[in-house]
Amino acid sequence: MQIGIFADSHDHLDHIRKAVMLFNQRRCETVLFAGDLVSTFAIPPLRELDCPLVACFGDNEGNKLGLLAGIKIVGVLGEPPFSFVAADGTRFLLAHMERQLRGLNGEFDVAVYAHSHKPKITRDAKERLYINPGETSGWTFNDPTIVILDTASMQTTLIHLKDQAEDVSMDKASE
Repeated sequence: MQIGIFADSHDHLDHIRKAVMLFNQRRCETVLFAGDLVSTFAIPPLRELDCPLVACFGDNEGNKLGLLAGIKIVGVLGEPPFSFVAADGTRFLLAHMERQLRGLNGEFDVAVYAHSHKPKITRDAKERLYINPGETSGWTFNDPTIVILDTASMQTTLIHLKDQAEDVSMDKASE
């Protein structure tokens, strides 16, 4: 199962569109977002996802009620940390900040977090994955990134959006 992972988009609509295009190209069955969409106008590009979105709030959301209302079209949005079980049984914890995961000793296979804007993928002593997809916006470090997780192999692919083609057209008729 392919899971798309991104975070910290901070209203960068072009990079959100590019991330959505790549998630669709990779045939992701679910996309996880680890916080900081920021404004409600960041939601319309997410409507182009070919799969459900599971997202948590970050620490910079401007209009939580508006984001909650808008996200219902494409998925769910909740307060971090919370758990999500994928269709294949992979257990996720989703948070915006790594510190929100401290002390959570429940059963999970993958923890997704963000906030630092720097990608980081590690494993703990129990071989559980910890994934920070970095920043989708690129505002801070000028290196917008997303991650694809293959849950069958538990292998991750870090994708640098600047290395991808510039065509972010969402016109399905041209496929």
